[in-house]
Amino acid sequence: MKRPITATVTVAAALLAGAFLLISSFSRFSCSRPFFAQTSSSHPDLMAATVHYATSTVVPQQSRGEISESLGVLRKRAPCKFLVFGLGRDSLMWYALNAGGTTVFLEEDPKWYKTVLNESPFLTAYHVKYRTHMSEADELFREWKKEEMCAPEVAYLKGNHRCKLALDNLPNVVYDNEWDVIMIDAPKGYFAAAPGRMAAIYSAMVMARARTGKGDTDIFLHDVDRKVEKTFAREFLCDKYRVGAVGRLWHFRVPPVSRQSNETGDPSKKFC
Repeated sequence: MKRPITATVTVAAALLAGAFLLISSFSRFSCSRPFFAQTSSSHPDLMAATVHYATSTVVPQQSRGEISESLGVLRKRAPCKFLVFGLGRDSLMWYALNAGGTTVFLEEDPKWYKTVLNESPFLTAYHVKYRTHMSEADELFREWKKEEMCAPEVAYLKGNHRCKLALDNLPNVVYDNEWDVIMIDAPKGYFAAAPGRMAAIYSAMVMARARTGKGDTDIFLHDVDRKVEKTFAREFLCDKYRVGAVGRLWHFRVPPVSRQSNETGDPSKKFC
């Protein structure tokens, strides 16, 4: 997730105004866990989010159109289980839009992790390390099929040390939950030594395929104007599951493998 950009206070305030209109209607929907209506007076963290965006000249990295694509899903699914790759100035917004749900953030930059948590200690966030580098992206794309532990029919994450695309050492909370919505806006992927989003994309698909609960997994991938994001998305998240595209954001809705079509062969043996 890139660092925030400067814009007008009007846009920032408008985003939070929309968020709280959304929150007021949450009681009509259900997801992975029950929702208990909360007013701003009983949820001081939402009050902090309101003040933050209403008084800041900094807005989220994503455009208003891109955010609206995710907002449409959260309007239907929240309060839900929402996994976000990356911490940024938009973290308070995602947290607020999923009020009453479980929102977990994963951040690879230790300094940025501390900065955001110092400002917003109520966020549930974890510092994570990646095994990949952008300089390896082409090789990983060519070679992943040669590693049997990366194969779709046996793919898993926790402790999968042999498949380099598998995020094998995340906090247990990631493995212990089935995520309704996954946002991939990190880690960094714009220089050779950066981790890149190859493993995040692969791992998001593994989690979605393994889902046993009701519903599909909505996956959002940002920065698809870049080669790696676009290439790995088409390899693992699959064009056939893409249901939306706005600006630099692609939206995928992935059914669990148990409900995937077998018209072209056993779905457990292929990603796309």
